[in-house]
Amino acid sequence: MNIFRIKASLTASLSWLLLLFWSLTSLSGQETAGNRNSLIDETPFGSGFPKLDSLAVGQWWTADDPKLLVPRNEVLAFSVYTVQNGVLKMTAQLFPLKPDESQSVQLEIDRGEGWQHLATASVIQPGWSAHLRIEPWDDTADVRFRLLHAGGSEWSGLIRRNPVDKNPIVMGALSCNSSRTPGDRATIVGNLKKQDPDLLFFAGDQSYHHTEHTFGWLEFGMQFREIMRDRPTITIPDDHDIGQPNLWGESGIHCPRAAGTPGGYFYPASYVNMVQRCQTWHLPDPVDGEPVERGITVYFTRLKLGGIDFAILEDRKFKSGPEGKIPQQGPRPDHIVDPEYDPATVDVPGLELLGKRQLDFLGEWGRDWSDADIKCVLSQTAFCGAVHMHGGKNDRLLADLDCNGWPQTGRNLAVAALRRCRATHVCGDQHLAVVVKHGIETAGDGPVAFTVPAIVNTIYGRWWHPADERAGKNPTPDTPLPLMGDFRDGFGNPFRMLAYANPANIQDETKRGDGYGIVRFDRNAQSVTFECWPRFSDVDSGDAGQYPGWPLTVKIADNDGRTATGWLPTLEFRNEKNAVIEVSDERTGEVVYTHRNFSATAALPVYSPGPFTIRVGKNTPNQEISTGAVPTASRETAGILPVDSMNP
Repeated sequence: MNIFRIKASLTASLSWLLLLFWSLTSLSGQETAGNRNSLIDETPFGSGFPKLDSLAVGQWWTADDPKLLVPRNEVLAFSVYTVQNGVLKMTAQLFPLKPDESQSVQLEIDRGEGWQHLATASVIQPGWSAHLRIEPWDDTADVRFRLLHAGGSEWSGLIRRNPVDKNPIVMGALSCNSSRTPGDRATIVGNLKKQDPDLLFFAGDQSYHHTEHTFGWLEFGMQFREIMRDRPTITIPDDHDIGQPNLWGESGIHCPRAAGTPGGYFYPASYVNMVQRCQTWHLPDPVDGEPVERGITVYFTRLKLGGIDFAILEDRKFKSGPEGKIPQQGPRPDHIVDPEYDPATVDVPGLELLGKRQLDFLGEWGRDWSDADIKCVLSQTAFCGAVHMHGGKNDRLLADLDCNGWPQTGRNLAVAALRRCRATHVCGDQHLAVVVKHGIETAGDGPVAFTVPAIVNTIYGRWWHPADERAGKNPTPDTPLPLMGDFRDGFGNPFRMLAYANPANIQDETKRGDGYGIVRFDRNAQSVTFECWPRFSDVDSGDAGQYPGWPLTVKIADNDGRTATGWLPTLEFRNEKNAVIEVSDERTGEVVYTHRNFSATAALPVYSPGPFTIRVGKNTPNQEISTGAVPTASRETAGILPVDSMNP
């Protein structure tokens, strides 16, 4: 079926009306007592949470109005998959099953010789997902697949080959799927089909139903399944997915309030793990799978596709909560409104952002260029506070501790890790679409980041609108947007604004600044192009259909904007090409940068006196070619260092 049909007896249009009514009256807030049969108060999450996922647990089908009861030959709802290192991982999502129905799913594939059974997986509840892992998997050809359930339900799609010979690689990037506007996402899905991305990335808040994740996840899946069915898809949960308006994970500790400001997770670990299992099991295996506190699982990992190497992070899981750790300087612990406050007072020693495990991962990932020409980091939210108005156009918020501009020390460590390997950043959460060039010491000395718009915005708008209403220093030329250039956010973090898409009228659904992003990674040109499409746009109209200021193309080299203070000898590759080059500072032991080079020579700028070690390699910097290198004042006086061969 083409819609999220809630009851078998309803027509398609009436089903959407019912979903709209139900979402607005019941699921967007707290559950009301007595609105369902008491039998479904049974819960696998603990007696303290009788209503968690109540539409899909216990004897859900006996409710007075079973919201997830579909025709029994339509219980297979959708699927998501990725392929990495010869391993196919696929999640089949089902509507809830009855006890007398088969609790397994069959996977069949067709490589041109007819359907062949490949695997069987049990359906896991709560959550009603089935997980299939196939290895070894040959990713050199497209393969048709179908999922089968014994009740007669079938779901089919295509497992795409790795597009190693395609350029550019195209990613669709989406976030924040507000349930206040239920129903299909036909315009976005139709546009995406025409743009035919090689990869989909959903950055979080796929569901806003908080205590009813199965309902919300199925709603999301039915909205986007026609574009997800035939291409790899990354989905990562954010705060609303796990039932909180904001989340500072504090490595999995328990939070006493759903608001989240003390840090930790409010709902039981079993509920959080169900959400993460449904949304992330199909991702490549975690690079470090050790659970955090209370057994909450982790999923941060990497995915390589068509020469693009994606690091997938968990922004929230290790981040410190603000309440009780910093001085409260606003009406609530996570909002700062006093323009006279000192940003240094909230950058307290010991606070975490990504946490040591993810920073270690980024360090290793940045040095490994196997099958990679471009690197990109995917996460939930931005490493700066690029929003001034929250809720209403006159509701100014100086600093929001929910963004990754805080804590500043942790933010700088994260931005530096991206800068070392010239990685672009793509995220969501903020609702307001922006492209910024981060800075650490100065605006623009770091990587470029694209925060995509909300899929569906609500009447709680967000705007970029500096208080002095003037452009910053170094404004971007040739743009229709006025408030461009170098700024500092409410935490004092420097950055350069390159594009933004403010809502024109938050009361008008067609002018709320929502939509989605397209990212084009061009390996040949070593560039990335960002596109920002309004929710009701027509891609057939060309670039004129995008938000003003887009499309925007940046060079990969621009992800490191530091100004050189000296130069090491220029490398001259006599028999090699596409070398990986690394420079490290011998005084500190820190890597200055690691990146792939695409010419016969490579100039080596540095930013401190040194001395330095230079390493090269085909995929990792495993060959030391110079130690104790001291920079000269200019590239011309640095000399030439020949490289005749490299280790494999």
